[in-house]
Amino acid sequence: MNGDREALAASLVSSVNHALGELLDIWQQIGIKEEMQLERMQAVKQHIEDLLNEMIMEECQLKERIKHNIERRQKELKILRNELSLDPYLAEEGLSILQMEKELRLAIEAAVKEKNERLEELKELQQEDEKLCTELFATPYYIPSGSIPSRSQLEELKEHVRTHSEEKKQRLEVFLKLQNEIRQYNEEIGHAPDSTLEKEVLSDDEESFCLTNRNIEALKILVDQLQLKKESLISTREALKEKVQLLWNRLCWPVEKQEQCKMNIEGSITQEVTMWEEELLRLEELKKENLKGMIAEIRQELNTYWEKCFYSTEQRSAFLPYYDDDFTEDLLKQHDEEVIKMKLLYEKNKPLFEGVVKWETTWKQFIELEKKSTNPNRLVNRGGTLLKEERERSKIHRLLTKLGEDLKRSIEIWEREQSCNFSIKGLRFLDYMANQWEQHALKKERERLTKKPIKRHTGSNTPTPFKTRKLNTVTNVTVLRAASCTNLTNTGTCAATVSKTPIPVCKMLSKCTPPSPPQRMPLQENKQASKSDNQISYLNFTKELLKQTRNTDDVFNSTVNENT
Repeated sequence: MNGDREALAASLVSSVNHALGELLDIWQQIGIKEEMQLERMQAVKQHIEDLLNEMIMEECQLKERIKHNIERRQKELKILRNELSLDPYLAEEGLSILQMEKELRLAIEAAVKEKNERLEELKELQQEDEKLCTELFATPYYIPSGSIPSRSQLEELKEHVRTHSEEKKQRLEVFLKLQNEIRQYNEEIGHAPDSTLEKEVLSDDEESFCLTNRNIEALKILVDQLQLKKESLISTREALKEKVQLLWNRLCWPVEKQEQCKMNIEGSITQEVTMWEEELLRLEELKKENLKGMIAEIRQELNTYWEKCFYSTEQRSAFLPYYDDDFTEDLLKQHDEEVIKMKLLYEKNKPLFEGVVKWETTWKQFIELEKKSTNPNRLVNRGGTLLKEERERSKIHRLLTKLGEDLKRSIEIWEREQSCNFSIKGLRFLDYMANQWEQHALKKERERLTKKPIKRHTGSNTPTPFKTRKLNTVTNVTVLRAASCTNLTNTGTCAATVSKTPIPVCKMLSKCTPPSPPQRMPLQENKQASKSDNQISYLNFTKELLKQTRNTDDVFNSTVNENT
């Protein structure tokens, strides 16, 4: 590079020398004097120097302009990079001012380009964000107006827009689901939109609906209201159908007409309710014309529930309208109310009533098997019949015992909860069960005493006393009232339970002595009369024994009540 400049300078000097030589030749040919040639040569020198100085000045001015541009561009670049939140620009070392100016110019152009791109992206994102926020009733992402967003701000704005887009998508799905449910409910119940919200939801323009949280919640509330309205209408319809069916049954309406009426009633739930109401009104008019027959039928139904609930004659007699022959609307209403009351009573305590039915059935089987066990013909064992009967009797006895325990437990729980006795045929069922066992035991004891032969000595005129009975225990009596006492809530009543094992009754019999042995009758008198007298004496003794047992129970119960 330096050699080229030296060669170019040498060529320039050579050119000047050559030009001066040519000028000297011309001057000499013209005949200009030497003094004048020197002056002219001085003028050429001055001209060359002025030209060079002018060129040097211009180049210096160019240099100053470049430096000024560098300073200006550096300031401009600094401002741009500050606006763009970029680090300060660092130029490479060893660059000429011209290269520096070029680098700065290119850096400025890149910064301006990035600025414009950011502003354009910001504008698009802000438009989308504002639209989403308007639809979702949310707050737009804030960037100060007139400022250039940084890259992090643009990323946050993008994330903000993306989040709102997902939120809009989710809300739109919820909106479409709720919209379909509202349309379905309206079609099912025959409901016409009557509010601004419903009309907006069911319009074809989905974009017009503002997907705010408040609107979504309002739609959910609307769906719940429509659902409740549907359930209420369905309940009303079913109640009307039950009333109509009841009237059909009481009016002995033909099944074909019933089915035809059901087929004709179709449409929305509201329309069906209206049709069933009209049918009910029509049947009510017919009912007024057939009160006597309808009351007779409802009395049969009432009798059925009385039987299921084991109502006693006194309990049935308490319902006086049952015996009223003045067939009026009020009488029919009273019967309807009584049937509803009995139906509710039965349904509420159905497990207990079914248990009582099972107890009664099993008890009858037990009694039948007990009768068979006393039949002398059963001893003729053909084909293992006796063994089968004994096994069946044992099985029924175990079943009856378990069933009694389960019923006792369930009824005691019921009595504690209801604070009253569970009665059957006017009696507390636990007492009723105990009484069954007691009567059964008494019956067996009477049969035993009746069948037991009376031993007597012959050949003596003096009566022979009976063998001394042991009074410390009572044998062959399998059922007595036990002291199983259950404290019922607010009642303090004691439940009677069954004891399967003999118990000492020395104290119970302290005041009860067996009857005096009958006087021996002469042999010539009627033997049948003597046998009858002995049976009567033993029966009187048994009655006295049971009476004393009940007195002891009363004393025990009163003692328990005082302790509790």
